[in-house]
Amino acid sequence: MRRSVEEASARANDAVEANELAKLSAVDLLDGYRAGHFTPRDVIEDVIAALEMTDASCNIVVTPMYDQARAAADEATAAWASGQPLIRLTGVPVSVKDLVYVANVRALGGAPTNQDFVPTVDAAVVAAVKAAGAIVTCKTTTCESGYKLTADSPVSGITRNPWNRARTSGGSSGGAAVAVAAGCGPLAIGTDGVGSIRVPSSFCGVVGLKPTFGLVPRSPGFAPPSWASLAHTGPIARTVADAALLLEVIAAHDLRDAASLPVASRAFDSTPGTLNGLKIGSSVDFGYAAVDPDVRTAFQSATETLASLGAEIFPDCAKFAPDMLDRILKPIAYTEQAAAIANRDADIFATSDQDYREVVAKGRTYSGVDYVEATYRRNGLRSMFLDLFRDVDAIVTPTVAVTAFRAGALGLDQVADIAVDPHLGWSPFSWPINLTGLPAATIPCGFDADGLPIGLQIIAPWLEEGLILRIAAAFEWAQPWAQFRPRMS
Repeated sequence: MRRSVEEASARANDAVEANELAKLSAVDLLDGYRAGHFTPRDVIEDVIAALEMTDASCNIVVTPMYDQARAAADEATAAWASGQPLIRLTGVPVSVKDLVYVANVRALGGAPTNQDFVPTVDAAVVAAVKAAGAIVTCKTTTCESGYKLTADSPVSGITRNPWNRARTSGGSSGGAAVAVAAGCGPLAIGTDGVGSIRVPSSFCGVVGLKPTFGLVPRSPGFAPPSWASLAHTGPIARTVADAALLLEVIAAHDLRDAASLPVASRAFDSTPGTLNGLKIGSSVDFGYAAVDPDVRTAFQSATETLASLGAEIFPDCAKFAPDMLDRILKPIAYTEQAAAIANRDADIFATSDQDYREVVAKGRTYSGVDYVEATYRRNGLRSMFLDLFRDVDAIVTPTVAVTAFRAGALGLDQVADIAVDPHLGWSPFSWPINLTGLPAATIPCGFDADGLPIGLQIIAPWLEEGLILRIAAAFEWAQPWAQFRPRMS
C-alpha cells in the first residue's frame, strides 16, 4: 500500500503549480526536495505567508521567527543542492508551542509575568529537531502556563478555530494545531498535561500524539514544574506518517528531565495494513460521561471501520467512577500548578487570567494528605488499565465528548443536556490517560452537523506507540482525511 515514487513526485509537482507548498506533508516535502521540484527557501516563503494569513484570522503566532527561518532555509537549500549527506528533516518547517523553550527567543508561556523572559537554551525537543535539519518557524499560542484546554491567554488573546472562527481552537496547544490544520507547515510540537495535544488536534481535525510519559524529554522548559507528573511533549501533524517521523526525532533520553526514560531510539512503521488479529476495546463514555450525539455517531462509525479492517472490537470495555475528576485529577493537577509558583509574590499575578488564579487558589487548599491520597487512587486507575490490557491490545474512545465550542469560553457546563464541570467535564477521555502515563493519539474520524471535526482517541499500553500508529495508519488508509481542509481565504 506504499505510494510509488512517481506518485510522490507528481504530488510535489502539483503543489509547485498550485503554490501550496506550505500544505504539503513532511514526507512530500522531502520527496520534492529530493526530486528537485522546489527548495526549502521556496517552502519557507509559502509557510511564512500562510502563517501571516492564518494569524490574522485565528491568532496563532506569539513570536515569529521568520528571519531565522529564512536563514535556515537557505542553509538547507544549499545542503540539498550540494548532494552532501542529509539528515532526516532537512528543510522541513516546524512550529513550537510557547511553553517549549527556543534559545534566545522570548518565552511567554501565556503568562503576563513572563513578558521579559528569554531562555538561553533550547528545550531538548527543539535541539533534536534542529539537529535533524528542521526549520523552526515561530512560537505558537497557548493559555497561561498550559492550565486549561483552550489557547486563550492574557498575553495573546483568543485563538480561533480555522473551520469556524467563532469557535475555539481548543488547547492548550491551540496555536500549534491550527497551524497544522490551516496548512502553515506540516509539523508542530505541543505539550499535553490533561489533553492539551489531543483536544485541539481533535477540534482542528489533525493528528496529535501524546507519547508514553517520559519517552519524550520535557526539559528545560515551563511544562515539568507546572504539571510535574502529568505533562507530556509530542507531535502534531496532518498525517500519521508525519507524526511518526517527528516522534522518531524527538523521542530520546535526557537526564535534565527526571522522568525521562532511558529507551533506545526506535523507528515507527506507519505503513497502512490490515488490523487482523488485533483486539480493540471501545468505550463511548467510560461508563459515565455525557457525550454529544454527533460524537457518539462518529465514534460508532469509526469502530465499524476498525472492524472492517480486521480488528475484533470489544464494546463497553472501560467503566470508571464518575468522581475521578474531583478525587484524583484536581488534587494532583491543581496542587502541582500552585506549587510551581509557590515562591512567587501573589501580587505579580494581578493581570493573570481570572480562571488561572482560581485554579491556583484551589490548589493551595489541598493538603499533603489530599495529594497523597489522590496518588493512591491514581495508582488504582493505572492498575485498572493494566487489567484492561490483559484482554485487549488497545482501546478507542472519542477524543473529546463535544466539538469545538464558542471561542473565548472556558468550556461547557452542559453536554447533551447533562451538567458537567466547565473546566474538564466536557473532555472526560483525555486527562485519565495523563494520570496513567499511557500513550494516546487522536485522529480525525468525522464531522458534526456544523462541519466541525471529531476525533477518535487510540490508547495503547506503555511504550506501544508503534501499535497506535499501526491502528491510525490503517484507519487513515480506510478513511483518508488529509484532503479535508478549512477554507482560510
